[in-house]
Amino acid sequence: MTNDQPSAVVLVSGGLDSMISAALAREAGYRLYALSIDYNQRHQVELAAARQIARQLGAVRHVVLPIDLSAFGGSALTADIDVPKDGVGEGIPITYVPARNTVFLSLALAWAETVGARALYIGVNALDYSGYPDCRPEFIAGFENLAELATKAGVEGHAFRIQAPLQHMTKADIVREGDRLGLDLGLSWSCYDPAPGGLHCGLCDSCRLRHKGFQDAGIVDPTAYATTPPAP
Repeated sequence: MTNDQPSAVVLVSGGLDSMISAALAREAGYRLYALSIDYNQRHQVELAAARQIARQLGAVRHVVLPIDLSAFGGSALTADIDVPKDGVGEGIPITYVPARNTVFLSLALAWAETVGARALYIGVNALDYSGYPDCRPEFIAGFENLAELATKAGVEGHAFRIQAPLQHMTKADIVREGDRLGLDLGLSWSCYDPAPGGLHCGLCDSCRLRHKGFQDAGIVDPTAYATTPPAP
């Protein structure tokens, strides 16, 4: 790292997409400030994965910030609601956490302004995803406009850029990119409803999409599943 190296705040959930998004920020030459949110989600194991990923990527600092979204509920990830296991359906699924990416990016923006970073990286994807409205390009563009209006830096002409490098990739493309970057993809965690023994359940939407991505990419899936994922 050098003193004139630009900085980026990278959202690192512990999942496959955020891992590769952050690695692309590193490849682009950024000094990484890794941010993970402990929102009292049911899959706390992903935070352990996030810590490993931040270390592997050489983040200069990794903050795990607690903010208890289970106080609101409204999602199978933050309330006592069963995670669906019957395949990816139509519409917005119950695993959607209300306004989650808006909350996360707002926190990342606050840290970015504090450390002088002008780039924020988030691993959202608009192709192989589960119908979440806060993964769409329109959302990313809208938040970038908000960042300019809502911050001292933005008002003074120092624009922020919300980088979503996986936005238009298929899950297979994302897996191939991780392989190209030489990442240990087995460190990442995707499952919404972890099985005993530290296994991915294999049946939730996220497990199905993850496994299909590896299959379609022609790359061996390093994930340990309790049940072999069927097609999404």
